[in-house]
Amino acid sequence: MSRMALAVLAGLALAGTVPVLAQGLVPQSFFNAPIDPSAPTAVEAEELIFDSVRNIITARGDVVVRVSGYTISGNELVYRRANGEMNVQGNVRVIDPAGNVSESTVLALTGGLRRTILESMTITASDGSRIRADSADFDEQLQSILVNADYAPCGECVDKKGRRIGWSISAAKVVQTSADGSISFEQPTLSLLGVPVAWLPYLWLPDLSNEALEKLPTPRFGYSEEMGLKAEVPVTVYSTRVTDVILTPTLVSRQGFLLGAEWVQRFDQGSFRIKASGLYQNEPNAFSAPEARRDWRGAVQADGEMKPVKDWTVGFAYAAFSDGHYFKDYQLDTRRAAVNELYATHLTADTYVDMRLQQFNQLGSDKASREQQGVALPNLRVNRTFKLAPGAGQVELEGRMLGIYRERDYVASVNGVPYDYGYAGTRMHAMAQASWQSQWIAGGAVVTPFAGVRLDGASYVRSSGQVFDPLVPADDSLFGVTPIAALDVRYPLMARSPGMTHLVEPIAQLVYRGASSIQPGITNEDSQSVVFDDTNLFSYNRFTGIDRQETGLRLNVGGRYLASFDDGNYLELVAGQSFHLAGTNAFAEANRQQAGLASGLDNGSSYAVLGAYGVLGDALKVGAKTQIDTSDFSVARAGLGVAYSRDGWSGALNYRYAEATPAAGNVKALHEAGAELTVPIDEYWSVSGNYYWDIAGNSWLQAGGGLAYNDGYLNMAANVVRTGPTHRSPNDLRGTVTFRLMAPSGFDAGYSGAVPLSNFLQ
Repeated sequence: MSRMALAVLAGLALAGTVPVLAQGLVPQSFFNAPIDPSAPTAVEAEELIFDSVRNIITARGDVVVRVSGYTISGNELVYRRANGEMNVQGNVRVIDPAGNVSESTVLALTGGLRRTILESMTITASDGSRIRADSADFDEQLQSILVNADYAPCGECVDKKGRRIGWSISAAKVVQTSADGSISFEQPTLSLLGVPVAWLPYLWLPDLSNEALEKLPTPRFGYSEEMGLKAEVPVTVYSTRVTDVILTPTLVSRQGFLLGAEWVQRFDQGSFRIKASGLYQNEPNAFSAPEARRDWRGAVQADGEMKPVKDWTVGFAYAAFSDGHYFKDYQLDTRRAAVNELYATHLTADTYVDMRLQQFNQLGSDKASREQQGVALPNLRVNRTFKLAPGAGQVELEGRMLGIYRERDYVASVNGVPYDYGYAGTRMHAMAQASWQSQWIAGGAVVTPFAGVRLDGASYVRSSGQVFDPLVPADDSLFGVTPIAALDVRYPLMARSPGMTHLVEPIAQLVYRGASSIQPGITNEDSQSVVFDDTNLFSYNRFTGIDRQETGLRLNVGGRYLASFDDGNYLELVAGQSFHLAGTNAFAEANRQQAGLASGLDNGSSYAVLGAYGVLGDALKVGAKTQIDTSDFSVARAGLGVAYSRDGWSGALNYRYAEATPAAGNVKALHEAGAELTVPIDEYWSVSGNYYWDIAGNSWLQAGGGLAYNDGYLNMAANVVRTGPTHRSPNDLRGTVTFRLMAPSGFDAGYSGAVPLSNFLQ
């Protein structure tokens, strides 16, 4: 009985306390397998002594204890029954059921087995990562403390050829709090390829998750002709479990000194952040935008989020700035600055609610352009699904309300074609839809009936300060009811041949929307984009928002073919066409947003669409799309991508084509092709290059190349890309630097950023 108790107590103490180290850096299976006190226990030793006077049990000589998959071995084991203390000494080795190994000179269990102390500890995880420390104190109720600790995800960090690889972190003391997962480092040092490269006096992290590490302050550098050279070095001046204060002194060679300050406050239900930055410009006239030509420029950003009750999240974001060009001119982080908003979200398995009040800040623009952006008061979405009795299907309720206020008309012209993105004034549109659908099997066919009704209410009041335009809707209100009915019929056929399974699925859909008007919303704020391809071939409504909807009777026909190989590779083809049979074709109606124009759906018989996707040989990935005008079998759009990756070699071929559509303002065809290639030059080093050619413009479009190092733990890369005269950003030279630390447990954190080099090299 004493031997069993001894082994069980040893296993319980180890398994119950060590897992706190596993958060973020080592596998989830790290010393966390439970101990069953009633499980059989085996004890092996050359000598076993029971001292009844002192109430001490001693085992000596190749001691081995096995319990619940754990194996504890050492030279000597001493158990003091009176106070519950136990010590394992000499070549102590513990192996957990997952294969993780702990090695130390002494293992002591004290304080009623609530605390475990490992001296001269080395822990090797099953994924090869290693933790060393002169001593360790694990308190399952409080903290884990490692003294003179070193962590290396790559173990010894020496490959088979004796080369240094990967990264490691060492610290005088590491303290991790089990209550909240936070971890602090005293005098941490980061080493790359065995060489120390960075040191801090102190570092505190809320946890070791990728999200937390990606938010670490990192130096940033930049350049522009107006700003000059920029060097930004964030410094954490105060850090606790609940509070961070970060100062960001930034030297800008042409404009002076920019100072940023950030306060982050965490609490049990959430957190908030306030960030401010500003500078006095030495040369305001270096900037072209009138708003940027001022002495003082700056911004304040704030955001926060909390979970007050289960399944609910509430938050806010707000930014105020001296001018809309400030962030872009000084290459600052625009996180949560583009939208001022208050929001509340509810999410469960069958319910989704999202409520927002939003103001959109058009950064990089002047005041007049920002006044063209709408204020959403409110933006509301609600979805609820009700599962009915087996065989009866389900009912879905959907609601949407979108109110927009805009100070100025937002209009533009593209090659003489007008585009109206939004009108000045106040508009409101509310939509509610109830639908039912089920699925029946009839003679091998899968039949899905759908029935629903949609209610729309909208109003629009024109701003009195705008010049009257007869093409802009007049003040109005409307109410509409749209019955919806659809029938989806599929007949899947399956066949088996050696090494693969074939699935052929003909599909036919009949969809009716009895809308009295193609305009459920008086103005069109959120249905301005229509793209028809294989992904929405079998959709009941292809408009992207609620301001427009399909109308009339439409037939969608096509099919899918899937070849699934036994080795995991596959090939999938989706093809079909849509036909407008009766009623008004909403895609063909003239509108100032050009929604539906040249989409292929604006004709009675749409373009035929085809999508092809596949993975072959575990190394070759293929994807292709095309639109074909069946009236003359010309190609309206096409795209092809082929990628290969194996043994360090990788490459890609890409092709895109879109015919010219002068009616939509696209007077030139888009026609381009390019290639990318990565070649290994060493086991960890590779060079890459890419080149794209504008076939329609008979000019090069983009060229670039770079050098990368990746040993599986450390990834460093530098790339340079130059764009051609017909590129969307013409004649731009840009450099990109990547630095990432990785671990087999899934840990991945680092930095990647681009710096414009065009002006710098002139």
